[in-house]
Amino acid sequence: MPKPFKFLPAISLAAAALGLAVLTVAATAQTAATPPPSKPKAGTAIVITVNGQPITESDIRLADAEIGAQLGKYPPKVRRKVLLEFLIENQLFASATDQAKIVETPAFKERMQYWRRRILRKAYFENIIQKSITEADAKAFYNEKVANVKGGTEVKASHILVASEDKAKELYEKIAHGADFSEMAKKHSTDPGSKNNGGSLGYFGKGRMLPVFETAAFQLNVGEVSLPVKSRYGWHIIKVEDKRDRKPPPFAALKDRIIAALVQKKGSELGKALRQKADIIHTNPEPEAPAKLPFTAAPPAKK
Repeated sequence: MPKPFKFLPAISLAAAALGLAVLTVAATAQTAATPPPSKPKAGTAIVITVNGQPITESDIRLADAEIGAQLGKYPPKVRRKVLLEFLIENQLFASATDQAKIVETPAFKERMQYWRRRILRKAYFENIIQKSITEADAKAFYNEKVANVKGGTEVKASHILVASEDKAKELYEKIAHGADFSEMAKKHSTDPGSKNNGGSLGYFGKGRMLPVFETAAFQLNVGEVSLPVKSRYGWHIIKVEDKRDRKPPPFAALKDRIIAALVQKKGSELGKALRQKADIIHTNPEPEAPAKLPFTAAPPAKK
């Protein structure tokens, strides 16, 4: 089992962001000194103390939300140990920052003001906008926009690929006189991706194959075999085994993406409404904004 301490250098890079979040709270309270040890909220158990400062289960949950994606392959005990080491290191550096009086510098206060706004914005999205979008909203959107959309026709086809037209004609004649298509593909096809499966390409819709191949396949009825068809890869003999109407993905497969899109849409609409009510004064001439902003209105969705 790998030692969790090996992760600390990489995770320490993320500690800066968490440290800023912790110090933002301190800045909001208008204090630069390390606060005295305080009792955690009811129901929040203290896991460890660092120079008298408590680290709680709540801290572990917050750290897991921040860096847990990096620890997905590790068992729970190892994961928890890494999170604790991360929080201990974070507290030690936070205390060292206080002792160095960095928090009293103008540059630090400017940075904290910026990160305070960012954290408040994120909190609004999480507590107001994201919670206002329900699974029922996503289901309604799915039913309106996706469920009844026809995906078009798909064909299930197999092919035999050979280098020359003469070889293709020879195989076509054998199949036309009763030779098994699948066995011919296994024996003669030069397509390594399909020959062992009897030439099967599975189901595909329009736009998935080369135009000349696609045209020939969609013109065939189920059970029919094409005359040799030439593409840049060689000569194909195509057999259509089935046709079906492509169905849209199930709601469960799209739910998270739909919710994220609805959150982004609502955040964008709310941002415009807040801007219209705001008193915004530019001290310098306002620069022209691009037609499309390079970021979304909503914070990135959690993975």
